[in-house]
Amino acid sequence: MAEDDEATLDRGDPADEPFPLLIAVTSSPAERIRLAERLDGIAPLLLVADLDELRRLIAAPQQPDTTSSGSTPAATGANSALVIDSARSVARYRDREVDLTRLEHDLLICLTTEPVRVWTYADLHRSVWRDEGRERKADVQSLVKRLRRKLHELDTGASIEAVRGVGLRLTDRRHPRIERA
Repeated sequence: MAEDDEATLDRGDPADEPFPLLIAVTSSPAERIRLAERLDGIAPLLLVADLDELRRLIAAPQQPDTTSSGSTPAATGANSALVIDSARSVARYRDREVDLTRLEHDLLICLTTEPVRVWTYADLHRSVWRDEGRERKADVQSLVKRLRRKLHELDTGASIEAVRGVGLRLTDRRHPRIERA
């Protein structure tokens, strides 16, 4: 190690020091929101829907395999997943990316936390808009229309499907993996 590097380490850069991180695992979007509100400002908080998601987030990144010519394969695992990047508020699939509004982001997160669940309009309204008394179906339908268009732009095969008399659910025709960045 060079002397300059040692001098840098001796200064005690705060970025290099360990810090507390709270990790909460719950499949309920409402519970994650409640935890975020109650624990705000205590420490950095990582909220995940299940242990598989947590494992994906904390796993060491794998280096892509390269062929003898130095190029990477066209379909790596990361390229074939719909990635919801909450920090940047975008959805990404392969080489395409779309910006998401806060409501679109929250709706997509809600639908992906329990992908086989059929969400009622009232449940979606409470989870996305975070208000109790107002459960306007038109709000949800308008938001779903915009989000469907954006998912179509990404060409993931994922769509939001209406279940007559019940509500909505996320479906995928091509079975892409869905991840969060």
